Amino acid sequence: MLDLTNPVFETYVIAAALMVLKIMGQGWMTVYRMMKSNSGLASPEDVQKGILNTDPRPEQLDVNDYVDRSRRMHRNDLENIPAFLIAGLLFVVTDPSLLLAQLLMYGFVAARLAHFVAYATKQTHEVRATFYTIGSLIVIYLAVHALVAALAS
Repeated sequence: MLDLTNPVFETYVIAAALMVLKIMGQGWMTVYRMMKSNSGLASPEDVQKGILNTDPRPEQLDVNDYVDRSRRMHRNDLENIPAFLIAGLLFVVTDPSLLLAQLLMYGFVAARLAHFVAYATKQTHEVRATFYTIGSLIVIYLAVHALVAALAS
């Protein structure tokens, strides 16, 4: 049942809403960093004079790691979170146990947030990859569980 009286669906709604907010928040973080540093703009048309860019300069298009790091985190979210949103919902309709759903869905949220912290604080690739791997394996499990349930019905 896909309503909030179903605790498994409620778990999904909480985890999915947090991940949607993470994606959207990361986009706003990138905008904040571009405005704060007055650099790291992405497109040639961004260096036209306007209300927010009163002194456009060609070097504003140069890569700025402060901005680009946030842009890479956003891209990584966009590569990973949509798969969770889909696989998680498919998983919910298989009527799994609440404990399993909470472990997997909140585990994914925790892995993505840990990945964010690792990326934002410039940890090694191995640290980021560990959190990516945890989240990725959770999404794979969710999808395989749903597929097996569908094939068995």
